[in-house]
Amino acid sequence: MAISIRSLGLGTVLAIGLSGYAAAQSPDQVMLRYLASHGSLSAHELASELGYFDGTGIKLENVGYASGGPESLFGLASGSVDIGSAATSAVINSIASGNDFVAAYPTNGINEQVKSIFYVLEDSPIKSIEDIAGKTIAVNTLGAHLDYAIREALHSKGLPQNAANLVTVPGPQLEQTLRSKQVDIAAVGYWQATFNGQIVANGGVRAVFDDTDVLGEIAGGFAVLRRDFVEEHPDAARNFVEQSARAADWSRENPEEARALLAKILEKRGENGALAKHWTGFGLRPGARGTERDLDFWIGVLEREGSLPQGKYKASDLLLQTSASAAAN
Repeated sequence: MAISIRSLGLGTVLAIGLSGYAAAQSPDQVMLRYLASHGSLSAHELASELGYFDGTGIKLENVGYASGGPESLFGLASGSVDIGSAATSAVINSIASGNDFVAAYPTNGINEQVKSIFYVLEDSPIKSIEDIAGKTIAVNTLGAHLDYAIREALHSKGLPQNAANLVTVPGPQLEQTLRSKQVDIAAVGYWQATFNGQIVANGGVRAVFDDTDVLGEIAGGFAVLRRDFVEEHPDAARNFVEQSARAADWSRENPEEARALLAKILEKRGENGALAKHWTGFGLRPGARGTERDLDFWIGVLEREGSLPQGKYKASDLLLQTSASAAAN
């Protein structure tokens, strides 16, 4: 049964005092399980590696990989993980479907430096968004950011939103799938900059469009917590958000050190650490600040598609704000 996001009780959440970091006098002792993303990392993973959660009572545990945001949200709903991470459209759909989730902080931003790019081989006849109708596009998962970006691109040209054929391909196999011509287009997500850099370095491809062409500058997705966790562990929720934002800011100010650390993380996972040189960062605003447009844009899209009732949801009901982001809004 669908629920109103207003019923999430965010007034209680905001009253927790997400207003500038101060470690709790007696911090909760909590373990936060999460699913990693191939070739990349989240700001909360980086915060853990930097030791920012030390003394807060928070420990992170990687329990595997997610093929995409929907899988992460399924894990959060089932209780097999404590942190979800998904595209904004998927988060809104999940909450509207009845899950008591809170959008904690934007995990990535989309801008001229960090963006999803749709590649074809150099000799492809595909030259524009109009040309993708009827073509096969490789995406990491369905029902998440790349899926919705493609729908919005087609809509922007007056084409049916389902005019392209989407197939799921894991990030590490995107390049091979495109070069072997199993697909016409490979969609490389904004969070897959390491794979993007490798594809470009190997040559023979060109970009048709990217998601900033369609969406402008906007948050790509959000880290998600369960409402019951936030209510039971208010200090941990505050520390999780603020230290993740602190790590995101550190990575923007220290890009080379951040790439070096990412290389170590990838190698520790058994991945190719050399890909870290292509990482372009999180693309987040200072303080990992979210804005109402980050959510309202997608609410409008989902309303237009008929997935959400008109006027039932708005960003201010679901965007968990720190004092810094609230002041900026």
